This record gives sequence, C-alpha cells and structure tokens, in this order.
Amino acid sequence: MMKKVLCIAGTRPEIIKLAPVIRALHRAAWVETIVAASGQHRELAETAFAALGLRPDLHFSVMTDNQTLAGLTARLFQILEPCIQNCAPDLVIAQGDTTTVMVVAMTCFYLNVPFAHLEAGLRTNNLQNPFPEELNRVVCGHLAALHFAPTETARQALLAERVAPGSIIVTGNTVIDALLETEGIAPPGLDPRRKLILMTAHRRENFGPPLERVFTAVRDVLISRADLQLLYPVHPNPNVTKMAHRIFDGLPAAILCEPLAYDRFVGAMRRAHLIVTDSGGVQEEAPALGKPVLVTREQTERPEAVAAGVARLVGTDYSAVRTSLEELLDDRHAYAAMARGSSPYGDGHASARIVDALEVFFRLKGTREMPDFVPPLAMHEAAE
Repeated sequence: MMKKVLCIAGTRPEIIKLAPVIRALHRAAWVETIVAASGQHRELAETAFAALGLRPDLHFSVMTDNQTLAGLTARLFQILEPCIQNCAPDLVIAQGDTTTVMVVAMTCFYLNVPFAHLEAGLRTNNLQNPFPEELNRVVCGHLAALHFAPTETARQALLAERVAPGSIIVTGNTVIDALLETEGIAPPGLDPRRKLILMTAHRRENFGPPLERVFTAVRDVLISRADLQLLYPVHPNPNVTKMAHRIFDGLPAAILCEPLAYDRFVGAMRRAHLIVTDSGGVQEEAPALGKPVLVTREQTERPEAVAAGVARLVGTDYSAVRTSLEELLDDRHAYAAMARGSSPYGDGHASARIVDALEVFFRLKGTREMPDFVPPLAMHEAAE
C-alpha cells in the first residue's frame, strides 16, 4: 500500500540537508512525497530550492517585520496545523533545530501523526546556547517517533534522555550527501594569489558585542597581511548586516556579498584556505573538504570534529580568534594537522539509510515485531 510522507522545511540549511532525502523518496516506488516550505526564510528558501532543482508543493509565508520568536511560533502553528491535516500524511519529516521543526514536532504530537526527526540528538545541554535551537531539538527529542541521529555521540545523547533505543537510527548526516553531490562553482572576484578566509556568522546568541569582537579580529588580521582575502556572504538579519558593513566596508581585502547559492558556497569552501564560522552545517562540511574550521561559539553540539582535531572551538574573544587565525596562517604544521580531510559526520549514504529505515518502519508499524517502534537490528540491516 502506498504511503504518504510530508517533508517540511523552513530555512535554507534545512532545505540543503533535506534535499537528498527528498530525492531518495522520489525514487522510491512505495511512497508519495509532498514537500512544504514554511517560509521561515522565504527568499533564501526559494533560492535554495531552485539551486537544488527542487520545487515545494506547498509554500507558505510566515515572516512579518520585527517578528518575535513567540510571534513566529504562533504563526507557524496556525499555518502548519491545517497543512498537516489537509495533507493527511502517514508520517512527517523535518530536519534540524529551528522554530519550524519544533512546531512541526508539536503539531504532529497534537494530531497523532508520526514525526521523524533528521539530525536528531545534537546537544550542548545548555538551553541558552545555542538559543533557541537547543530547546527546539530537546522538544523534538521527546516527541519524535523516529530519530535519525547523525553520529553515535548523538545517539548516546538521546539514550541519556531515555528515548526508546529502537527508535534511534545512526545514519550519518545528510549534509555530507548534499556536499558530495555538489561539484561547486567558485564565486567571481576571488584573487588566486591570496589565501582565502571564508566566514559565516548569524547565530542569535552572538548578536552584539560577541559578533563585533569576531569581526574586529578578522578585520585586524586582514589589515596586517597583504596575502589574504575575506569572502563573507552576509546573513540578511539586520543585527548582522549593519555591523558587518560598519566594520568591513572600505577594506579592499574584504568581499561582502549576498548569501550564496549552495553550489557557489560549496565552490567557496573548496577554494578557501580556512573557514571561520558559527554555523552548524559548515562545521560538518569543512572537515569533509579538508578545510580547517574555527568555530566562533562558546559551545558546540557537534563535538566530533573538535575531538578529531579538524575543527577548533575558539569562542568570540578577540584575542582567541585572532591568535587562532594567525597560528593557522603562520604554522604549517598546525595547519596540516587540521587539514586532514577527516569527516566524522558520514559517508554520503545517509539518505538511502533513512529511506530504507522508513520502509521498515511502515512494514512493521502496528505489528508485534515493533516493541519500541522499530527493532534496532531490523533498522541496521535495512541501512546496510
């Protein structure tokens, strides 16, 4: 019997990570797939779908000017409840830790529809960092029927919260699928004679003085050296754009641009000498490309790359950021130790494992063979 799966995404990173799963579902003969975009990042989402060759079946508009988190959450409930009711899916999938994902999980709970959480089990165990993402994923961890954990560390975090073991499947992260499927096109304007620093910055908890310290440290390193160039695709949030232009405008070595299409961003990562970021996804992508990544956050829910020595958690202190940048630029041994091309987040086959697991879930659902939703052995066999 044909099953119906509803995939819901709200932001650009969610779309990038959900896209390989959507493609894999489209190839499966046993499932009808519906794709909905909540509109949490409407313009960025439209660009991401187009760049990935996908088109949502349903597209909503949720954002308003000066919207608070509470206001966003309320509008998402109003939009997503009738969406899920009208689609009448057998299961809903969402990815990550945004407000969209949290509302999807809660709405599925209210409507008694199974919810599958991609990238489940990431934790800092600090509800204020990252904010509000840590709360969002904890909520998802209590409500999901299936938890697709990217790593064993994520699985252990879910087990510590007493999630049913049989509902957790370690798949790898789908961002590695997306990365390996994308050849990448280098953005124009890059000087091949200079080492490229690629930077992203958008975390809400870094707004204000933390972001200013990071930007100032990067600017001062650029000013002190003639062999560097910065590429910074600026997030459209006014808290970011105003400070970015105040600190970097007028500096010839700094290229500030609009957010890049995914193939362009992959091209920029491949071209980069090193990467400075507070993004979650970039912490996963950069090590797979052999690019040292400095994480400008106080805590990370992706400790595997730090433990492997291919990422460094430097926080937002001016001296720490500048010292780490200068070390990687000056010390070839320190650079080589981080540029090993080690990927603790997957092998590019996470999406196939997820779709196989969903097929097993539907086959066993409601039978005596399914004590905790899905027997782990059956899931691991399906993933191989």
